[in-house]
Amino acid sequence: MKPTPINIKNKRASFDYEFIDTYTAGIVLTGTEIKSIRLGKASLVDTYCYFVQGELWVKNMHIAEYFYGSYNNHSARRERKLLLNKKELRKLEEAGKNPGFTIVPVRLFINEKGLAKLVVALAKGKKQYDKRESLKEKDDRREMDRMFKR
Repeated sequence: MKPTPINIKNKRASFDYEFIDTYTAGIVLTGTEIKSIRLGKASLVDTYCYFVQGELWVKNMHIAEYFYGSYNNHSARRERKLLLNKKELRKLEEAGKNPGFTIVPVRLFINEKGLAKLVVALAKGKKQYDKRESLKEKDDRREMDRMFKR
């Protein structure tokens, strides 16, 4: 029996930001956190990344407490360290300093080896008219699909 793949997305990020570049990062987790992620009990809503002394951290990522966890259970919204190569970290840090750019978590998944990975994107905020335009494109695509199905 194959376990269901875990693929938790930050849908709001693609609406609010235009992604420039994406990176796949590992996450430093405790035992109860990875168990909760494997159960699909995580959320990327209102999550963002920031740098502290050359290290990339993710803040506000909600991983629900593990139901069977004891007193060793983790806190749901603690800050977690992301693991990237030095070259990637340097590139992200330089690009993130530019005005209008930010680093946003896009997707949380478990790879073939069973490790939790977080896809982060270097993103530029969209203006209100860009958001309206993307909604219009989405509606047009949906309408076209409906027409082709008939």
